[in-house]
Amino acid sequence: MRYLHTMLRVRNLDAALDFYCNKLGLKETRRRVDEKNRYTLVFLAPPGDEKLIEESKKAGRPGPEVELTYNWDSEDYGEARYFGHLAYEVDDIYATCAALMKAGVTINRPPRDGVMAFVRSPDKHSIELLQKGAAKPPQEPWKSMPNTGKW
Repeated sequence: MRYLHTMLRVRNLDAALDFYCNKLGLKETRRRVDEKNRYTLVFLAPPGDEKLIEESKKAGRPGPEVELTYNWDSEDYGEARYFGHLAYEVDDIYATCAALMKAGVTINRPPRDGVMAFVRSPDKHSIELLQKGAAKPPQEPWKSMPNTGKW
């Protein structure tokens, strides 16, 4: 068994791409527009995973990726919590969270422990950020920052 992708339904493709690409730093790897069935699929991966995705194509299907599914006809997906979250390892949890805050993203669970933080996409999908390697020493403003909203 091999992980291929996680599909997330999005309400606004432009807002979702702004979050995942411009703020979180993922890159679009491929796109499929289906006019007959009225949807667009956009596949994303972290920078540096291009070689992994190219190699996985040789096994038959590309991956690992995040698939954003945009159905052209309006539909309310609610704020269901059954999905869980996506998790990404980052080189510097504090720098990543600072950059996200500067871009207007709320840090729902700050990295008080130097290891883990949570943010949410415009479609309310939870994204877990984990520090690569050992935990960073706790530091301000993170160690005293309260949780905000849900994650």
